[in-house]
Amino acid sequence: MKNNKLPRQIAIGIALGVLVGWTCHHFAGSEQSAKEIAAYFSMVTDIFLRMIKMIIAPLVFATLVGGIASMGNSRAVGRIGLRAMIWFVSASAVSLAIGMGLVNLFQPGAGLNMEVVQHAASPVVVNTGDFSLKVFISHVFPRSIAEAMANNEILQIVVFSLFFGFALAGVKRAGYTRVVDSIEELAKVMFKITDYVMAFAPIGVFAAIASAITTQGIGLLVDYGKLIAEFYFGILILWAVLFGAGYLFLGRSVFSLGKLIREPILLAFSTASSESAYPKTMEALEKFGAPKRVSSFVLPLGYSFNLDGSMMYQAFAIMFIAQAYNIDLSFTQQLLILLTLMITSKGMAGVARASIVVVAATLPMFNLPEAGLLLIIGIDQFLDMARTATNVVGNSIATAVVAKSEPHEEPGEAPQGEGSRETAALSKRSATVA
Repeated sequence: MKNNKLPRQIAIGIALGVLVGWTCHHFAGSEQSAKEIAAYFSMVTDIFLRMIKMIIAPLVFATLVGGIASMGNSRAVGRIGLRAMIWFVSASAVSLAIGMGLVNLFQPGAGLNMEVVQHAASPVVVNTGDFSLKVFISHVFPRSIAEAMANNEILQIVVFSLFFGFALAGVKRAGYTRVVDSIEELAKVMFKITDYVMAFAPIGVFAAIASAITTQGIGLLVDYGKLIAEFYFGILILWAVLFGAGYLFLGRSVFSLGKLIREPILLAFSTASSESAYPKTMEALEKFGAPKRVSSFVLPLGYSFNLDGSMMYQAFAIMFIAQAYNIDLSFTQQLLILLTLMITSKGMAGVARASIVVVAATLPMFNLPEAGLLLIIGIDQFLDMARTATNVVGNSIATAVVAKSEPHEEPGEAPQGEGSRETAALSKRSATVA
């Protein structure tokens, strides 16, 4: 009953956040006063997100190590990883193609007629750092697991957990069962902590929305209504494509999955943070029937390689800036932009406002004005909400599909335990509903 009430409470928090934010913005008197008021709302949001982040590292470690140990060998991990990556790359390509197609069709930036100021320093300061594929690959491997957990570097935690899980599976001596049981109990404890933290979700959501509306005002949504509406329309199309692809593999049970992930979607949308939705997404996938050994591996991997909403946003943002400055990009140039985004976006895990960073790093590669970021940075919060929720949808469907494709009995790989029973249950559910 408590879990059924939470989505409704979050929705109420969103509505109250809009109302209170508009009131504060209207009566603030000045931009500075609005920012000071919003800072108090942001403080509440920061506290909520901090509580969420304290769960992520131990939860990823415990669930992933337990899953690897139950698989028994590296062949199963390789098989699951390959299937997941094929889905991730395909979904990323589709997301970019839809975004690029719609932005060319709607031309949201046309008519702004912005002028490029030569040799002018860009007023937008976005730290792209050494943002390259080379740096990303070396960054994947942690130099300290304590540092990786402290910074919530999910991909680094995944790498360490893989080594730890394989080592644990390979050392089946006295005490092995006790270690595995302890790690599984740790995961249960972390899920219980998640329930405690989620009790504050409606308050955190309210504060996040109120802060954004207090500083930006609803008028900003009207001024950029065309871009926002077209982007959200593109997001709906992407959702339809993702659920359609899920239907091909899962049958009608994909709609049951959609109902189960409503809560993490609302959390991700309202806080614009994928991390806030991670624990509840794990729980939803478990209720759906996806084995922990699969979801604990595929879901954190998807947080780095399967950001469908972010990919669409990047295509939208870059083409919008080009159109605003009347810069005509050929089909070949647009194709190169897509390929570039396919690579550079893979290094954005763990980077704050990562999509903005990717856009800022890509613009100079194609001689597009970096000052164009000013055109979208003001509404980025509202676009971020939609793309983050889409990332949750994409990763949930990807995990369920990979879980469905796993054989429920394979000697030497899936022992007759919890993981085997869960996979069998998922296969039975999909077959029955379809």
